[in-house]
Amino acid sequence: MNRPRVVASIEARMGSSRLPGKVLADVNGKPVLWRLVERLRQCRELDDIVVATSTSASDDVLAEWCGQNGVACFRGSEDDVLERVVAAQRSMHSDVVVEITGDCPLTDPEIVDLGVLTFLSHRDRVDVVSNCGNTLTWPMGQYVQVFPLALLEEVCDTVSDAAVHEHVSLYFYEHPERYRLIEILAPERWREPAWRMQLDYPEDLVFQNEVVRRLEPVHGSCFGIEPVMALLRAEPHIVEINRHCEERAAR
Repeated sequence: MNRPRVVASIEARMGSSRLPGKVLADVNGKPVLWRLVERLRQCRELDDIVVATSTSASDDVLAEWCGQNGVACFRGSEDDVLERVVAAQRSMHSDVVVEITGDCPLTDPEIVDLGVLTFLSHRDRVDVVSNCGNTLTWPMGQYVQVFPLALLEEVCDTVSDAAVHEHVSLYFYEHPERYRLIEILAPERWREPAWRMQLDYPEDLVFQNEVVRRLEPVHGSCFGIEPVMALLRAEPHIVEINRHCEERAAR
């Protein structure tokens, strides 16, 4: 069986009610999107990466950044994220989608590879591989979701629910009777689902800068989750920087 083409799509826009411009915000001297792309480029199981942004004039700067940094960019609907991601993946001639949100600059490349390898090794018996479905065990922002483009196209074409079109993979998790799902659980030492490693609030940006400032000089720009967890356990006051920030529910 031929290996399918696996592409990570980064959902990214400059508009954000809680932290406008967050995907190009500075984290220890580099934009958030640069840090995320550099990490995904370390993945051994990805064939390509595409930034899925909107046609809004406010996102012109994102398209320009992608052009300057050799990253494929697709521009589509501002409000229909599902349609935009499907179109972006079609433009890349993808078979398998790896869904990544643009506000996770601490994404561990090895976790992404684990998700892809799990999907590929079970692809005759699974529809979705995820570590952020209905059982949350990983820190927020250390997420991977893998599924066939064909299934996402089907959802996009047949489901009109606004929440589903805003939250790309939501339909899979809300209909476990229809989809075969493998959920990857975090090892005990990483099992902190209340810890925030993503970027939604100004406090999250303070957290990101503190972590990267402390770890990058020692581990380089693409350090994994292990040194992050070690730092946070040794200095729990860093976790408190953004612990109070609330995750917005999909519905």
